[in-house]
Parts: sequence; C-alpha cells; structure tokens
Amino acid sequence: MILSVHPVDPEPRKIEMIAEQLGQGAIVVCPTDTVYAFICSPHHARAMEAIARLKGVKPHKAELSLICADIAQATRYAKPLDTSVFRLLKRALPGAYTFIVAANGEVPKLFQTNRRTVGIRVPDHPIPLALVAAMGHPLVAASVHDPDRVVDYTTDPERIAEHLGTQVDLVIDAGMGGLTASTVIDVSSGDPILVRKGAGDPSILQ
Repeated sequence: MILSVHPVDPEPRKIEMIAEQLGQGAIVVCPTDTVYAFICSPHHARAMEAIARLKGVKPHKAELSLICADIAQATRYAKPLDTSVFRLLKRALPGAYTFIVAANGEVPKLFQTNRRTVGIRVPDHPIPLALVAAMGHPLVAASVHDPDRVVDYTTDPERIAEHLGTQVDLVIDAGMGGLTASTVIDVSSGDPILVRKGAGDPSILQ
C-alpha cells in the first residue's frame, strides 16, 4: 500500500492512521531529510527483525537507529553526555546527522541485545517527527538506501512500493527522496569522530 502525505504540512488524519498501524507492528517506509527509511515501533520485536532481514543482516547485527522528537527525548536512551557533546547535538539537530551515543540501560531492553551504543536521529522533516509525536516514543529506523551501491528505486516511493511489494505494510509517498544518507558522528567515547560523511555538513565538528 502507498499513501500520499504532504511533505511540509502532513495531514493529521493520515498521521494518526499511520501511527495506528505502527502501533500494531507495521513496517512503514517513511521519508526523512536524507533518504527514505524503514521504520517500526520499538515495541514490536518481529517488526525490527523484519527490517533487519530487509537490510540483509541478522537482527543482532542490524544497525538500527532511533528517530526521536528532540534532543531531550534522545538523551533518555544515552548515558550522560559531556557538555561539549550536548552543545554539538544542539547545533546539529534537527538535521541530517546520526549520532552514535553510549547507550544506557533502556537500549538493551528495547532491542533485546547487549548493545552498548545506539544511533540517534532527529530528522529535519515534518512527517517522521509527526509520527514520533503521535506515537509518544521514538521509532526504530534503518535506511532503504544502500550506501555501497546506487539503486535509483530508493529515491522514488512508487518504485520502492513496487520493489518491496508485500515485504512492507505501507510506503509513504512524500515525493522524491535523496540518495545521500545522514552524516554519522560517533560521540560514544566523548570525543566526536566522523564515521561517515553524508548529507550533514561535517564542518560542524570544527
């Protein structure tokens, strides 16, 4: 199923409908400020396992991130941040960055693994932020985009829906997506380390 949602002013009725599906364990393809992403509720282990399969990896090795509403929500899943790191997050978010933070005790319970770090995203896009607000908690996400090869179907929601078929429950059509994933910065040890240069300007580290 594909559902058109306004990319700037998402219709509340459609957001509520999508949030209800996510709450029931659905896997949804959602736009972000970078590439389209698989999203699901962290309260449904089978949905997270299905996203891992879609990414071609075992669930315990899947690099799943959390889409959060803001920094305050994100810090509920991280060990206390250094002041300099917190200031960096404030400068960068919302934006096209994924920050790898040292995970607190909530993360292993969420992912049912012994993960010591977790990727945090606060995308600068109304649709995923509206969905997080409607759900009342973060969403688990993984990019549809494959960073190792250019696959043009990942930018077009209609082609994503055709390619994935019944492997996902819903594709949100908010127009063409990007081909460049987020910039990944590891702050889990305190000192920021650029892991991947992406859509977010890495000069924010300077």
